[in-house]
Amino acid sequence: MRTNAEITSDLVNVRTYLGVEFGSTRIKAVLIDSTFQTIASGGYEWENELKNGFWTYPLEKIWEGLRVSYATMAAEVYEKYGITLVKIGGIGISAMMHGYMVFDKSEQLLVPFRTWRNATTTKAAQRLTELFNYNIPERWSIAHLYQAILNQEKHVSEIDYLTTLAGFIHWQLTGEKVLGVGDASGMFPISDTGQTYNPNFVEAFEQLAKKSDVSIDLTSILPKVLKAGERAGFLTEQGARLLDPMGNLKAGIPFCAPEGDAETGMVATNSVEIRTGNISVGTSAFAMIVLEKNLTEVHSEIDLVMTPNGHLVGMVHANNCSSDINAWVKLFEEFTISLGLTLSREKIFSVLFNKALEADKDLGGLLTYGYFSGENITKVSEGRPLFIRQPNSHFNLANFMKAHIASSFGAIRVGMDILQQEGIEVDGMVGHGGLFKTKEVGQRILASAVQTPITVMETAAEGGAWGMAILAAFEESDASDLDYFLKNGVFSEVKSVTVAPTQEEIESYDIFIKRYLNGLDIERESIRIWNEVV
Repeated sequence: MRTNAEITSDLVNVRTYLGVEFGSTRIKAVLIDSTFQTIASGGYEWENELKNGFWTYPLEKIWEGLRVSYATMAAEVYEKYGITLVKIGGIGISAMMHGYMVFDKSEQLLVPFRTWRNATTTKAAQRLTELFNYNIPERWSIAHLYQAILNQEKHVSEIDYLTTLAGFIHWQLTGEKVLGVGDASGMFPISDTGQTYNPNFVEAFEQLAKKSDVSIDLTSILPKVLKAGERAGFLTEQGARLLDPMGNLKAGIPFCAPEGDAETGMVATNSVEIRTGNISVGTSAFAMIVLEKNLTEVHSEIDLVMTPNGHLVGMVHANNCSSDINAWVKLFEEFTISLGLTLSREKIFSVLFNKALEADKDLGGLLTYGYFSGENITKVSEGRPLFIRQPNSHFNLANFMKAHIASSFGAIRVGMDILQQEGIEVDGMVGHGGLFKTKEVGQRILASAVQTPITVMETAAEGGAWGMAILAAFEESDASDLDYFLKNGVFSEVKSVTVAPTQEEIESYDIFIKRYLNGLDIERESIRIWNEVV
C-alpha cells in the first residue's frame, strides 16, 4: 500500500494517467499513479434509449456523463490529497465498440448515434460478408453505413466523417480524427500489418456502393489507425473545457489512441499476448482469444478484430448478458423494500448468487433467455426476455438464479464451441466484469459453460477505464512492447484466483445448454406472436 506522500508526489510531478470509458450503463473515469494503482475515480449512470427504431444515446448525455465522471474523480483527488488537478501525465478515451456516428463538413451529427445494440443491418452485413468472404457483423460501422446506402437515406451523400463513440469524444477533445487499431477493427477489416484498413476490401466496398449510385471515398471518411504507444494528439483548450468546465485543467496533456471496450478489457486482464484470452461480462458479454493462426473459414458467430498492439483476435460477442439478471434483482430489491427491510443491492446480489450454488444438476428443468436485444449468435432478431417452466419443474430460488446466470453465458458458449472446432487453443482465460463482484459464483458457472478454468484478478473490478489508463501510461513510458509492459510491469505482482470446473459442473451446464439451444424456436416464435398482439 502506497503512502499519501508517495501518491501526492505523483500528482505534483504529473506521474498520473486518466482513463475514461463509456460503457453501456456507466461512464467511468479512473486516475492511476505511477505504480498503476487507482487513486481516484468517478462515475455516471446512463441508459440507451430506443427512438425511431434505433438504440441511441443523446449527445448531451455524452458530455454530461464525461463532465460528471471527471468532476467526481477530481473532487476525490482534492478530498484525499488536497490537490486541484491541473495537469495529468496522459489521458485515454474508451467506449463501446462499433456503432455509427456520422458528421458533415460542418462537424454536425447527421443522424442520432446508432449503437452496437441495433440489429437493423442484417441485409448489409450478409452482403458484405459475402463480398469480402470475411465476417461483417451487424454491429460493425461499415454494416451501418451500407445499410443506410441500401435504405437510400439522404444523409449518406453528406458524410464527411464516420467514427465510433470513443473516436468522436477523442476528436472533440484533441481535434484528431484517429482511432486505436482494436476499435478500428470493429469498424472495417484491418490489413495484415495492422496499420490501415484492408485496401482490397476498401476498393470492393466503393465499387459496391457505386451500384447504388453512391460515390464514396471510404479511407477519407474513416479515422486514421494507430497502434498502442503511438501519439494520438493533445488536449486542446476547447477539450479542456469539455472535460473540466471549472477551468482548472490545462490544455496540452498528451492522449493515447482511443480504444474500444473489448480492447481495454484485454489490457485490464493482461490478455493481449498470443494464446491468451479473456471474457468480459456485463450488459453484453464477449470472449476474446488472441489467435496464433487465422480461422479456416468464415463464421458469422466470430468477429475478427485486433488487440491494441495489432494481434489478431477471435471475438465472440453476445449482445445480451446481465440485463435480465439485473431486472430480476431489482424486483427482489423492491420486494425487500416493501417488507420494510434495508438491504444494499450488493447484499441482495450476493444472497441470490450464492443461492445458485445450491441448484439441482438439471437446474430444475427451467429455461430462460435474457434477450433485451436481438442476438446474432443464436439468430434471434429482437429482444424478448423470456422465462419458461413446466408444471412439474422444480421451481425454487436456487434453480431460478442459476438458470438465469447460466443463460447469460449461453450465446458465448455457442461461439466458444466453434473456436474449439477450429482447433484454437488458449493458455488461460481471465474473467472480468460486474457478474464477478460476488466471489466465485459467476466465475464457477462461466468456467463450466466454456469448459475452461477461469482466472479473476484482484484488479478485475477496476474494469475498462483502468485498462484505458494503463494504455495512456504505456504511451508515455519508455517501453516499446505492450506485452512486456503489462506482464513485467503492471501485472508482475497482481494476485488472482483461478476456478476450474468439476466434471459434474460441466455435465450440469451441458444439460442446460442443450435445453437452451433446443428451446430457441420458442424465443423466436414469441417475437412473432408478441408483435401481432401489440
